[in-house]
Amino acid sequence: MNETWFERARRVIAGGVNSPARSFHSVGGDPPLVMARGEGAYMIDVDGNRYLDYLAAFGPVILGHAHPLVTQAIQEASTQATLLGTPVPSEIVLAETLVESIPGLEMVRLTTTGTEAVMSAIRLARAFTGRQLVIKFEGAYHGHSDAVLVKAGSGASTVGTADSLGVPTGVTQDVISLPFNNLHRLSEALERWGDRVACVLTEPVVGNMGIVAPLPGYLETMKLLAHQVGALLVFDEVITAFRFHYGSAAELLGVVPDLYAMGKIIGGGLPAGAYGGRQDIMQYVAPLGGMFQAGTLAGNPLSSAAGLKTLEILRTTNPYLKMEQLARTLETGILELAKHYDIPITINRVGSGFTVFFGETAVVDYDTANLASKEQFATFHHLMLAEGIYLAPSRFEAWFVSAAHQDGDIERTLDAVDRSFKMMRG
Repeated sequence: MNETWFERARRVIAGGVNSPARSFHSVGGDPPLVMARGEGAYMIDVDGNRYLDYLAAFGPVILGHAHPLVTQAIQEASTQATLLGTPVPSEIVLAETLVESIPGLEMVRLTTTGTEAVMSAIRLARAFTGRQLVIKFEGAYHGHSDAVLVKAGSGASTVGTADSLGVPTGVTQDVISLPFNNLHRLSEALERWGDRVACVLTEPVVGNMGIVAPLPGYLETMKLLAHQVGALLVFDEVITAFRFHYGSAAELLGVVPDLYAMGKIIGGGLPAGAYGGRQDIMQYVAPLGGMFQAGTLAGNPLSSAAGLKTLEILRTTNPYLKMEQLARTLETGILELAKHYDIPITINRVGSGFTVFFGETAVVDYDTANLASKEQFATFHHLMLAEGIYLAPSRFEAWFVSAAHQDGDIERTLDAVDRSFKMMRG
């Protein structure tokens, strides 16, 4: 039945998926599973098979699937209106909640996706500074707008080349892609191009070359170097906001950026994004200023209701310590099993999110992440799937522990890892 559904999808949807991250292209083998529903920490496919879920829809499902209070909030909002095209109370309260919860977020604008939020933050940085160049970092995914689909060229400070067909050459000439966690390369680039740089854009904790934390002092120095040349610091917290604690990763790391981009968790499982920061910068956004950005579905009643309820539950129940404890237990158990079966791995973990890299090299940037074995991860992914454990189908994604996971789920997962590693050793 799963195969039948996917064949139908392939006939009418490009590649059979509405996002390439959902495909199994990176791990090969069978077509991706078509899921029918989610319940707490589990997903159920169209054939009725249950899978313990560490994908969490790539991050936003922090409370687990179909949380009854979030579902109720969506249902109640839907009886009032799904979309009005006017300001609504729930979007205003959501904006107030974000501003109250995140240091340095003095004013915000809601969007429909994280991609829109990042794209708008870049445009705003350019409007405020009157400059064009953007510095980003290799392996960091900031959505699919043209300006951020750029990878690094060769040499110490080389303007990037497009990572996708259809991206104009003129766009890539305005983006510089550098290795993460390398202050020398950042300093070199700012020394060369600093008076043309509008912003330095980074995830404070990288989430799309696997989980990679900043080295001590890296973000602090990044902010200092950016400000020395008059550039803004922009944090993409689409993944990290409200993931590791109630608030921003910036707060945990002690570095407040000039602008934020957010998404995922703030929509409670429905489409939502936001960008914002210093009030003097946000004054440039239309209708206050000349930087135009709009969206018919931005701040819609359903997403606002879902986001508000999710943030309320996170604030009042504070599941973060428990989620981190479960993730730490998984990390420790997987490392012990890998040592037992003599399978070289490295695990990067921050809070309730972590990545298992098949290799011995410590992962601090995209180059070292790329050294991890694609083949071993693909084998592991399929073995775990056969055990009923759903992991993101890419070696560069994270495992996310949600508030719905329980101790028994962790034990079941480690049992599955044990059997999977044993089969990998033959």
